[in-house]
Amino acid sequence: MKKIVLLCASGMSTSMLVKKMQEAAKADGYEYSVDAFSASEAATKAADADVVLLGPQIRFQKNKIAAQIPNVPVDAIDMRMYGRMDGKGALALARKLMND
Repeated sequence: MKKIVLLCASGMSTSMLVKKMQEAAKADGYEYSVDAFSASEAATKAADADVVLLGPQIRFQKNKIAAQIPNVPVDAIDMRMYGRMDGKGALALARKLMND
């Protein structure tokens, strides 16, 4: 099972997107673990992830977070995708980054 981690300022604002991504993965027959955490937990919670997606509010921390977890692809979720809570789109981004 692949592990997708979403990071945001507090770990709470992405919880709805996590649910939408889980629903999209299930509908498409993928088995992914999708969880959300605070950006401050990146080194401990995301070190073993297959991909890390950042909420748009912390996209400015991308390089800092990527340096903490050097073997994990990291990218920010587009603001429009995040605002629409587009679980299918966010899942597609994660899959692209994982080359899955």
